[in-house]
Amino acid sequence: MTDFSSEIVFEARDLCYDYAGNIPALQQINFSIYSGELVALIGANGSGKSTLLKLMDGLVFPNSGEISAFGQILSEKTFQDRKFVKSFRQQVGLVFQDPDVQLFSSNVWDEVTFGPLQLEIPSEEVVSRGQQVLELLGISHLKDRPPYLLSGGEKKKVSLASILSMQPKVLLLDEPTNGLDPRSQGNLIDFLLQWSSHGNCLIFSTQDLDMVEEIATRVIVLGKEHQIEADGQPEKFLLDPDFLLRTNLIHEHSHRHKTLIHRHPHAHEHEHQS
Repeated sequence: MTDFSSEIVFEARDLCYDYAGNIPALQQINFSIYSGELVALIGANGSGKSTLLKLMDGLVFPNSGEISAFGQILSEKTFQDRKFVKSFRQQVGLVFQDPDVQLFSSNVWDEVTFGPLQLEIPSEEVVSRGQQVLELLGISHLKDRPPYLLSGGEKKKVSLASILSMQPKVLLLDEPTNGLDPRSQGNLIDFLLQWSSHGNCLIFSTQDLDMVEEIATRVIVLGKEHQIEADGQPEKFLLDPDFLLRTNLIHEHSHRHKTLIHRHPHAHEHEHQS
């Protein structure tokens, strides 16, 4: 059984990944992420945030360089080892930006219990875990509902519940507040802060700078050249409007006041659905 007690959770060294056709997605990425960190991956659309999360989850593999989890290099060969795969999937869970990519079962209950069943966890514990996550996210009333009849926000919660039922130590979230109404966003942030207080590691991509300010202990900024533009504490970057403008995290709007035109910075906004 793989030992997951190492302090370093993920480590990337000269990591590069190209899409089909040699289109660069990530170039020369280097970092170490430690247990207990709350890391926000931020950057403009197309900078490679979602791709980096998939690499961390072992869904795709580098074209060059390497990425490791708990001291073990993630590669196609590594994932042929069933013992490693079982250990890894117990520890690391990814919630996709689009829940329709993730949900496939006939009802919500089957969705949230699928993962634990695949890990051959005793049936009584599977039932207990399923009930706990449904209650935790306030979706027990959706237990028998097919996913295709859920709202966007409900699907998002079910996707998260299906991962939490695995009781991972590392959560990878791709744009977690998209599709959630303001109240649900607040509840999610409260939950993530509580969940991470037990030494768990959270890594999430977002363009929501308010969420970054409320949650993140560290920010990794991906630039338009698909490289790490900056890496450090959030306040170092969030209070620097010139940096935020340069990295396309905020933009300026022109406003005409009589004969004068003024330019003001604005954070990128997103539509949220209930």
